[in-house]
Order: sequence, then C-alpha cells, then structure tokens
Amino acid sequence: MNLSVCILAAGQGKRMHSDLPKVLHCLADKPLVGHVIDTGREVSEQNPIVVYGHGGEQLRTAFEHDSIVWVEQREQLGTGHAVGQALAHIPNDSMALILYGDVPLLRSSTLKELVTAAEQTGFGLLTVELDDPTGYGRIVRNEKGEIVRIVEDKDAGLAELAITEANTGIMAVKSDYLHRWIPSLSNDNAQGEYYLTDCVATAVAQGISVAGVAASNAAEVTGVNNRIQLAELERQYQINIANQLMERGVMLRDPSRIDVRGELTCGRDVEIDINTVFIGKVRLGDRVTIGSNCVIENSIIGDGVELLPNCVIESATIGDASRIGPFARVRPETVLGNAVHIGNFVEVKKSNISDGSKVNHLSYVGDSEIGRNVNVGAGTVTCNYDGAFKHKTVIEDDVFIGSDTQLVAPVTIGQGATVGAGTTVTADVGAHELVISRVKQKAITGWTRPRKKTTQVWLVEALSYRSELI
Repeated sequence: MNLSVCILAAGQGKRMHSDLPKVLHCLADKPLVGHVIDTGREVSEQNPIVVYGHGGEQLRTAFEHDSIVWVEQREQLGTGHAVGQALAHIPNDSMALILYGDVPLLRSSTLKELVTAAEQTGFGLLTVELDDPTGYGRIVRNEKGEIVRIVEDKDAGLAELAITEANTGIMAVKSDYLHRWIPSLSNDNAQGEYYLTDCVATAVAQGISVAGVAASNAAEVTGVNNRIQLAELERQYQINIANQLMERGVMLRDPSRIDVRGELTCGRDVEIDINTVFIGKVRLGDRVTIGSNCVIENSIIGDGVELLPNCVIESATIGDASRIGPFARVRPETVLGNAVHIGNFVEVKKSNISDGSKVNHLSYVGDSEIGRNVNVGAGTVTCNYDGAFKHKTVIEDDVFIGSDTQLVAPVTIGQGATVGAGTTVTADVGAHELVISRVKQKAITGWTRPRKKTTQVWLVEALSYRSELI
C-alpha cells in the first residue's frame, strides 16, 4: 500500500516572538520542518504533502528546490481541518501518515513501526508516557486496555487529567477512512476547532481497532513552541548524535560539547576535542585528531590528519598525514596533498598544495598552485588581486620562499628556485635561480632617537617661564 506523508506546518508560533514562521526556525542548522520532511522521505517514496498557513511564501521559498506538494490552510481551524485541506492529494487506496512540522526528533524507525501497526488494523496512533502530561490530550482506554478515545487537556475531567499516557498527534490511518471521517468532524469543544483526534472515537464506534504504538522517549515526540524548547531539543539532538558517534568508536573528549549541523562520517580511531562544530557534509578518515574550538564545513579530511586547536576548514580537501594549525584557516576550493603543513595564522584560499610542502607561519596563499616539498617562509603573501581580477601564482617543486616575501601574481617560480627574504617578486623566476630584491642597507652614525620630554623637564620649563613673567 502506498504511503502518503502529510505534514501539518500551518501554525504561526506566536511564542517564538519572531517574524519567521515557527517551522523555519533551525535545529542543527536545518529548519524544523526540514527534519520532518527528511524523516518522511525515509519511510515513503511519495513526495510529502506540507500544509502551510502563516508565512507561506517564506516556507515555499525555503524549499523551492524540493519536490513537495504544497497545500494552503487559509484559516487555522484545527488539525482535522488542516488534514481536510490535503485530502484531495491523498489517494483513497493509500495509507496516510500524519506528522507535525515542529516535531524534529522523530525517528524513521518509530514511524515504520507505527505504519506496520496501522496496516494490521487500519489505524495506528503514536502515544507517549509523560511524567507531566499537562497540555497534551490523554489516551483513554477501556478495561481491556484498548484505546477508545482521546480527550484534549482543556476538555478533560479530573479522572482523565490523571492519565499519563499522552497523544502525540502522530497517526497512520487508511486514507479511505479519513475521506469518510474528516467531513463529519465537529468543532463543539473548548477550542472551537476540528480535532483530528476525534477520528479515534469514530473508529472505535465503527468497530475499527486503534493500535497504540509507544514512542521510545518524550524528546522524540516533543514539539517546539518557544525558544527554550528549541534550545532543549537542539541539545538533545546533539546528544543523540554524540552517542551514535561514540557507539561507532569515535573518541569525544566531552560529548556535551560537540555540534554536528549536517552529516559527519568518521573512520576508525578518530579523536575530537571540545567545542568542535561540523557543518554540512564532513568526512574524517582513520586516526584523525581534531583539536578544540575547530569549525569544519563541507570538507574531506584524510587519514592521520592532525587538526590543531582553533582552525576553520571550509569546503576543502586535506590529504593524509597533514598537520593544520593552530589558528589556521583553509578556505573553499583548497586541496592539500599528503603530509602538508599549514601553520599558525596561515590562510589558504582556492589553492592546490602538493605533498610535503609547508606554509607554517603568518602567511596568505590564495589562487595558487604549489608543488611538492616547497617551503613558504613566514609573512609571505601571494598578491592575487589587482583591484578588479584575481591572478594565479605558480610555485613549482622544491622551491624555497624566504620570509616577508610578496609574490605579485600572475607569476611563476621555477623548480628549485630560491627567493630571498624580504623580496617582492613581480616577474617569473627561472628554475634553480636565486632572486633577491632589497633596498641597500644604510647606516647613519651619530643619530639620536627622538624622545618625549619627561615630567621633570616640563616642570622646570614651566617654572622658568613663570619667573620670566614675574
């Protein structure tokens, strides 16, 4: 049976105190509804249906490149009304899975279990045990333990308020049931809304068994209503990721101080220090060590790489056995070969640096091709920008670049050449040549450095001037 995933995302989210629709607030750098969409795709090959309302244009713009069926709910009249707007896109012969755009931690394994249960009875309902179920609808069961109805918190009596099994709102229902039941829903309740949960009592009245499936924990089914809850779920999400990494053998110095905002893949014997942030798709090879306070984005880090503290790596490829940092920045479109050293306060941008080369101190390398076994001295700058265009610097194998050197691109330094310290290179250098451009050193004898007058001298002069006036 085909599975139609319907995601309700029409709420305004007033308690977020933001112009941004609630479901577009981010958890791990991804909109809340983006997490739900991705989870839905894991259980169904059909394009998800997203019911939107407030901030609809912002929502559609944020996912303009995704294959999504968009349905507008112009009036927010309850969950039953929201699903009713989407019925035209849910085939009668399918199973409908109803999700919520502000519940980001729901696991696909839980949804698969729910759908399996629904396939047996025609109706599956996800529930959760809560120590404090205030605000949640309560699951009412008969003496046989069968679900008979759901009572919303505001409509519940004292006995029903004592129930700790709560409704998550997430359900899987045969679509033809929904097509029959949704039009007959009533809004005769405290909220004056059309509750989707009223379908439970309708199913029971028609002799349809409602299969209850329990969520593994409360966080998995918790929705976001304010920024406090968003922060709490962010931390829970990161703890979940940290536990998964450690289960796969990754050494985390402190599991509570890592942020994965995308997809992190690690090899064997990887060690990650505190306050590290991984953004986008990052792949770490075997025996990689990451120092504290590093940010790595959309990059591939080879085997045996040592990344020292306080480094930023952006859209780059780092070869095996390389050593980066501390305080280094490797910018997009950079490819480092094997055993390359990039040292403290070095910035590399859009450059290829081949095996065994070193840029160890206080240098900028941009738009460059650097060969094998090159040594770039401290304070070297590739002057790649003329104010309008970027130009390339080529440094061939076995070149030695002295400290405080400026390489004015476009320029090529031939194989085995040596550039003396303090040189400004404006023309190509041939293979094995030594190039030096320096102002001749000059010594001036008898020169006295200017000095500020001391307080005592100023006082003597002031008193002298005063005596002259008298």
